[in-house]
Amino acid sequence: MEEKLDKLMFLRGQARLGGGQKRIDKQHATGRLTARERLDLLLDDGSFEEFDMFKTHRCHQFGMEKKKILGDGVVTGYGTVNGRIVYVFAHDFTVSGGSLSETFAEKICKVMDLAMKNGAPVIGLNDSGGARIQEGIESLAGYSDIFLRNVMASGVVPQVSAIFGPCAGGSVYSPALTDFTIMVKGNSYMFLTGPKVVKSVTYEDVTVEELGGASVHTTKSGVADYAAENGDDAIDYVKRLLSFLPQNNMENPPFVDTGDPPERRDDALNQIIPQNQNKSYDIKEVILRTVDNGEFFEIKEAFAPNLIVGFSRFNGNVVGIVANQPNCLSGVLDINSSVKGARFVRFCDCFNIPIITFVDVPGFLPGTAQEHNGVIRNGAKILYAYAEATVPKVTVVTRKAYGGAYCVMSSKHLRGDINYAWPTAEIAVMGAKGAVEILYGREAKTKDDPEGFLRAKEEEYAEAVSNPYVAARRGYVDDIIEPARTRFRIIKALEMLKNKRDTNPMKKHGNIPL
Repeated sequence: MEEKLDKLMFLRGQARLGGGQKRIDKQHATGRLTARERLDLLLDDGSFEEFDMFKTHRCHQFGMEKKKILGDGVVTGYGTVNGRIVYVFAHDFTVSGGSLSETFAEKICKVMDLAMKNGAPVIGLNDSGGARIQEGIESLAGYSDIFLRNVMASGVVPQVSAIFGPCAGGSVYSPALTDFTIMVKGNSYMFLTGPKVVKSVTYEDVTVEELGGASVHTTKSGVADYAAENGDDAIDYVKRLLSFLPQNNMENPPFVDTGDPPERRDDALNQIIPQNQNKSYDIKEVILRTVDNGEFFEIKEAFAPNLIVGFSRFNGNVVGIVANQPNCLSGVLDINSSVKGARFVRFCDCFNIPIITFVDVPGFLPGTAQEHNGVIRNGAKILYAYAEATVPKVTVVTRKAYGGAYCVMSSKHLRGDINYAWPTAEIAVMGAKGAVEILYGREAKTKDDPEGFLRAKEEEYAEAVSNPYVAARRGYVDDIIEPARTRFRIIKALEMLKNKRDTNPMKKHGNIPL
């Protein structure tokens, strides 16, 4: 028995070394941790239970029969993060560059299947050169098996991808199918075709970083949600993200007693809206002054910053927050912000997270670039997401809510449950100045004082049409509230809505305007 136990311990030691000490040293030399070191950072001490440590590939071509390494380039299993179970897989770049084989894929599929059966998040730590070319169709089939599970798990359990190194070719699609993607500045990249292929086809000279680095995907493409400073920062972001999420779609998000009194006022909010309606202010300040302890976990901060999304708590309960940002493009909706908002709203709806919406939006961004690239189709996505969502929805109009953008931003007409407005709210087809120029522009030219005439008409229009009491008289706004009491009113609304039940018509699925 001792000999057998000795053999077991020896083989475990071999498996833990992955591609060997030299390759581990090389990994460290690039500033990257190994797969097991990343799992040690992510999971609670002593909680990791590993699967398939002794699994090896089945390829017998191109000399691969001489290169069988235990574990075959991916570490899989389960553990806990802050006491809550998660299923994990971590690519081991020291083994064949983390390339995916048939058996590599089988290991990942096993933990994904268990995650769905047991209702717990899946966390993927990616560091892979892509498909293992020696295996051909087997590796492609393996990717497809993983993609299928990503789709089946979508909306059932949270899926999070962290990219620590290369992520190229087919390997990018699994992270793209997950709910959140984190990258590391200077160390990770994602692209379908690398710089060499790009140059051969399009004659463009481009670096790996310029083509698919963390800054590209967090600011331009929107593929990634966060660009971490280093590997430790990426792991910390994943942990903080998980603290806001339920284990699965049948649970509510975790409650935390934050100690922040529900009735807390903030009189600074009564002065935050500028007297001049064309001046900007920071909607983040409104968010931070109303949520528990000023703690807000922002998602996609660097992408489409004219719309802010993220997680926070009111009276200890998790909420998703969507807010127009007047400090950027006056808070208009455009293609990128619409897609960003729609995806976040749909995630919240999948996982029973109430949605709080702060509205200050002058409309959709005009221009040929927007129209030609489909602002109509893309703008309809956020409309669709809000209309489809059945979780509690509380909306606060702080200032402008004009035209179609008013409709889109969780209005009463899209099944908003509680819709509040501040006294500074302006709800209309357009601003008073623009409306008056259309309605009275020709007549003004006949007056002795055209500017004075238009100013008087602006005041008349604002009083008759765009002030919040007009919407309140119709019941489209449930109450006009004092800004300083916004926190208390949101918390009371959420308490009232905690047992809300809403359904959509029976159907296979809708056809969102993709």
